[in-house]
Amino acid sequence: MPRSSTRASAALFIVAALAAALLAGCGGSGSSATSSSGKLNVVAAEDFWGSIAEQLGGDRVEVTNIITNPAADPHDYEPTSADARTMAGAQMAIVNGIGYDPWASKLLAANPSSGRTVLTIGDLLGSKEGDNPHQWYSPASVQRVIEQITADYKGADPGHAAYFDQQQHRFETVGLARYHDLISQIRSRYAGTPVGASESIFAALAPSLGLKLLTPTGFLDAISEGTDPTPADKATTDSQIADRQIKVWVYNSQNATPDVQRLNDAAKAAGIPIATVTETMTPEGASFQAWQSRELEGLLAALAKASGRR
Repeated sequence: MPRSSTRASAALFIVAALAAALLAGCGGSGSSATSSSGKLNVVAAEDFWGSIAEQLGGDRVEVTNIITNPAADPHDYEPTSADARTMAGAQMAIVNGIGYDPWASKLLAANPSSGRTVLTIGDLLGSKEGDNPHQWYSPASVQRVIEQITADYKGADPGHAAYFDQQQHRFETVGLARYHDLISQIRSRYAGTPVGASESIFAALAPSLGLKLLTPTGFLDAISEGTDPTPADKATTDSQIADRQIKVWVYNSQNATPDVQRLNDAAKAAGIPIATVTETMTPEGASFQAWQSRELEGLLAALAKASGRR
């Protein structure tokens, strides 16, 4: 999904001011240690991280996701007063960072609490604004997040440390089994295959699959940011498809700009198999692994079609 030019610092100031006013009216500056059920109260800005957090926490946590609608763009999301209250009550908050969801950090800053744990994915990974924010598409990054969430759970609820270790093991070996198997299959069968993509979402995943992403970085970033690619990057991307330099074309179906749709049509005309990804979880309510595995299955099928072998 493109980052709109209307996402400006003035808008974030308004969000922060709204949150501060709202929370001041609620009369509290600290988050409650647990929910009314006695479970750890966890709030995730985006549901792809929330899905992981929920599965790692099991029956010891209550996870609330701010963004769950696949049509919502986290870049430009405008939080409600209810979102501000939800964030204010979090014992643990999970935000993406890397310039992706600044509104979430603003809400947390409007109501600081010494008892709250905040996991900012970009900080964990050592990323900065301007780096690729789509780290839920990087298996290595996902693994680091899994480990950190588990560590944070154990720190917040040390009496159930063994339980959280068990949840992590179950998630990694059972929950993510198909996800890891598909990554392994693609890497072992199709490593080195040249592919193209519509935006930088896939740039976070391609190296883990052993695929050679040829699309210019400038084109990937421009489409992700909602800006126009340079004529040179457009020309290179066009020729890679027209000359069949790529074997598979991968596009974000949530961001089919005219440029992307034109390239989709060109790939079809050239007989290049197409695979789709989405920036946010689809359908709403899916688990992280079901969503990712479905996309990997589609990519595996496209690679098999392109190579003529399975």
